[in-house]
Amino acid sequence: MGLLKNLFKSRDKPELTKPSVFRFFFAPSSSGKQVTEKNAMQSAAVYACVRVIAETVASLPLHLYRHVEEGKRRDTLHPLYFLLHDSPNPEMTSFIFRETLMTHLLLWGNAYAQIVRNGHGEIIGLYPLMPDKMQVSRAETDELIYLYQSGMSNIAFRREEILHIPGLGFDGLVGYSPIAMARNAIGMSMATEEFGASFFQNGAAPGGILEHPGTLKDPSKVRESWNELFKGSGNANKVAVLEEGMTYKQIGIPPNEAQFLETRKYQTEEICRIYRVPPHLVADLDKATFSNIEHQSISFVVHTIRPWLVRLEQAMNKALLYPAERQRYFIEFNVDGLLRGDYESRMRGYATARQNGWMSANDIRRLENMNLIPKEEGGDLYLINGNMTKLEDAGIFSGKEVKSDGET
Repeated sequence: MGLLKNLFKSRDKPELTKPSVFRFFFAPSSSGKQVTEKNAMQSAAVYACVRVIAETVASLPLHLYRHVEEGKRRDTLHPLYFLLHDSPNPEMTSFIFRETLMTHLLLWGNAYAQIVRNGHGEIIGLYPLMPDKMQVSRAETDELIYLYQSGMSNIAFRREEILHIPGLGFDGLVGYSPIAMARNAIGMSMATEEFGASFFQNGAAPGGILEHPGTLKDPSKVRESWNELFKGSGNANKVAVLEEGMTYKQIGIPPNEAQFLETRKYQTEEICRIYRVPPHLVADLDKATFSNIEHQSISFVVHTIRPWLVRLEQAMNKALLYPAERQRYFIEFNVDGLLRGDYESRMRGYATARQNGWMSANDIRRLENMNLIPKEEGGDLYLINGNMTKLEDAGIFSGKEVKSDGET
């Protein structure tokens, strides 16, 4: 019976999901470098991509809204509003909390936070948890169980006690580590950085042979003397004086012949491709121009930041709001500030919106973070251009009606 039970078990009940370190299968990358989520941050490109995405998401305004007849309205009186907008716990600001969750997502593919509630069921705190210490499983009752390793013991959390934001994955339950999936590209980037550091450490000519026409009794002294004078970047480009007919032959491959710089640049682009980050955001401006950099930035918001925001919003709405509350409230980021474009384009857009009656002066001033005009002074009025009139009234002129056949 046990065999049949295992054979016909439901596919939507995955077994214990191991942390991402097990998904490496303990195998190094093709470059020979052992790549983990933590040491991958030593790669400048990985660090830059993770930082630009995490800081962008963390800097966006995050509000709790309430559905109202005219659309939506911020509900600053709800207990969740302060936790999400200002401080989720006494130790962190909202920026640091969201930056931490995004960093976990970008490295481990999952972000976890403990939900602390009071006796009335209200959320009073959110605390991030390390993804590499979390295991997700299903109990016999089909309930999700989160096992968190704390010291030498495991703490079991129920689903309603954990805010879990999974990244891209195969089972819909947990996400897979982007570092694990792209370890070959990241390992090659780390290998080229290590090669460059070793090259400059050993001097401008890292490998070579000292040839002597005769026989040396103690070759080690000659080697040590040479290294003492010429090893290290501080001794690069010094003039060597060779005695007794000695000659030097270089056997190392110069970086330009090995296309060292081109390889490093390509690996930077490869890591940007993994995280879908425009290269100009990590200081690679080779293909950036004044005419396309603004559109690349907008594309970054639409195609990179927006999917992460939707993932965060839906996970927060599901975990932090009760089903009855979700009919009245919702959590949402505000990305208007990232999509505003340059000043001249914004002013033209505002002018069009103002003249066509779908934005008031105060609507525009809110987007520009300006003080509002009092309502009694017309700040909330919606106006249209006086030259515009209804098509059915276009033929009325001086009290005479123009008929369709041109007669008056």
